[in-house]
Amino acid sequence: MSTPTQPLAAAFAVVLGLSTLLAAGPAGAAPASPTKVTRAALDPALVAGRGADLGFTEQEAENAVTDGTVVGPGTDAYTLPAEASGRSAVTLKPGQYVQFTLPAATNAITVRYSIPDAPNGGGITAPLDVAVNGHDHHTMTLTSQYAWLYNEYPFSNDPNAGPLNPDWWTTECSCVPDQTTPEPVFPTPFRANHFYDEERLALGRTYRAGDVIRLTAPLGTTAAATTIDLMDSQLVAAPKVDLKAVNVLLFGADPTGRRDSADAIDRAIAFAHLVHLPVYIPPGTFQVSRHIIVDDVTIEGAGNWYTIIKGHQVTLSAPAPDGSVHTGVGFYGKDASAGGSHNVHLSGFAIEGDVRERIDTDQVNGIGGALSDSSIEGLYIQHTKVGIWLDGPMSHLTIADNQIADQIADGINFHTGVTNSAVRNNFVRNTGDDGLAMWSDKTADSNDVFDHNTVQTPVLANGIALYGGTDLTVSDNLVADPIREGSALQIGSRFGAVPFGGTITVADNTTVRAGTFELNWKIGLGAIWIYALEHSIDANIQVTGDDFLDNTYNAIMMVSDFPVKDLYSITNVHFSNIKVDGTGTSVVSARAAGGATFQNVVARNVGAVGVNNCGSFHFTPAGSEFALTDLGGNTGGGTTGPWLASWELPNTITCDDRPAVVPPPAPSVWP
Repeated sequence: MSTPTQPLAAAFAVVLGLSTLLAAGPAGAAPASPTKVTRAALDPALVAGRGADLGFTEQEAENAVTDGTVVGPGTDAYTLPAEASGRSAVTLKPGQYVQFTLPAATNAITVRYSIPDAPNGGGITAPLDVAVNGHDHHTMTLTSQYAWLYNEYPFSNDPNAGPLNPDWWTTECSCVPDQTTPEPVFPTPFRANHFYDEERLALGRTYRAGDVIRLTAPLGTTAAATTIDLMDSQLVAAPKVDLKAVNVLLFGADPTGRRDSADAIDRAIAFAHLVHLPVYIPPGTFQVSRHIIVDDVTIEGAGNWYTIIKGHQVTLSAPAPDGSVHTGVGFYGKDASAGGSHNVHLSGFAIEGDVRERIDTDQVNGIGGALSDSSIEGLYIQHTKVGIWLDGPMSHLTIADNQIADQIADGINFHTGVTNSAVRNNFVRNTGDDGLAMWSDKTADSNDVFDHNTVQTPVLANGIALYGGTDLTVSDNLVADPIREGSALQIGSRFGAVPFGGTITVADNTTVRAGTFELNWKIGLGAIWIYALEHSIDANIQVTGDDFLDNTYNAIMMVSDFPVKDLYSITNVHFSNIKVDGTGTSVVSARAAGGATFQNVVARNVGAVGVNNCGSFHFTPAGSEFALTDLGGNTGGGTTGPWLASWELPNTITCDDRPAVVPPPAPSVWP
């Protein structure tokens, strides 16, 4: 057995080695003009003050130098352009490259990419050559093992699979058999989606602005095509060292990842309770393939580029009481039914899971359970089912400064009675469901805030969604490129959620390239859509100061599903100080009974008549069942005239169920 000094010496060796790896002195070629820097594929001036700032810089491949092929722009679901940031990417054949010129000092990069699936599913791996200034070479190993889902919900990894649920009505498809057709015509592979993944690389030294990074699909690659979406670059700080904390190496944790470290981390936590100190996980890769239960403890890593908690998904011998059939790496508070956990503080490490299929009963999330009076800060979470899924009742949790990428389902979900909690300055990309959600299932979430977060490319559902709840705030967020069956922002009465109450505030957010095509309804959605499916929506909803940019269809939608349109209405909604820059169709689409007020809503580049007011589709002599109230200052429009024309008020029927789409020009700075 090692003496206590030996693990500490190993820890310092790892710290010093990785510190040198990421933070060595500058070198490189003469400065050159940087590849265009963007945020959500936009000029940063258009989103100033909105979204998260985690210290990295985004450069889109379509703006870089390449001998490959630019794909897109395009918004059709189940295509590579639609799932790309900015709706465009670059596809490389073997031997081709895409080249970025750095805008600032950099020692680490993240590449978002897509490579093909294996012919029978399960993914492949392929190399990507990374050269800096033409001579410093690295090799990234790309994988599609966590990508490529098929079929109907909850999806399959098998491109050859038939109907997952033969008795279900299959959405988005004319392949459902009628009573006289015994078998459906079910093409395979059916509805391939969730194409992209990302890989991080420490460059081994610090390069300066003007240095050139070339990504090349080598001639010997196993990938017939390598699609590069973007590259993020950053200057990662030196690792954090805490000599006063309880170091997990002293309890047998293995920083090489060869042996499982779960029991060692448990022992370190138990000792930390006795001595009232935090737990420190130093640089290294620590294998953990089950939940680490946390309560009244602080666990800190050296930084999420240095301390990696990585695990395999493990099949349970029998289903757990909660329905799980697998377990995997995750940090979990105690269940709310057992009182939950309190005073838990997690920071400075990465959680890398091994989830490749969506099984909704599985508890294979990066963070789970109930965590009150707690904080989650500075984590990088990838390849889990949901990055952070909290089951209340619980209160006073802060989630800040995290990156969550490549999830099978949600990024962050406040589920059931989460109160007085905040999600701030988090970056969420490539989720398989809502990026950020508050779901008031049976018990209301209340007094919660989603503030200054960035959500990009949710493949399914919405960027930010509120499902019931009381006194909730969504502010200063940036949401870009939702892909299907959802949009940027939703306020929805659905999924068994309790009704909305109090004041729901949606303030100072920016959405871009939202307003997707709803593949089941066959209509375009709004960048923000308010959806009355299970209850009327009559809480005080204040939508103010938001910018809706480059809307594929509508900017604003109020809708009730057709079977319940005469049961539920939408009222007490107030829009003010809104900018709409570009709509494929209208500014407002009303497909429900009720009404809303509008004040200082300015619009330009509107593709169709400003208001598409169908009400609840009864087309009464008195007009639409949805009333628009003009409180003044509503200006601008498009080729058809002012977006809110006097003749449309208060409830003129202007119903064009599926208006022609006029793609808007790229957004620009408002004069």
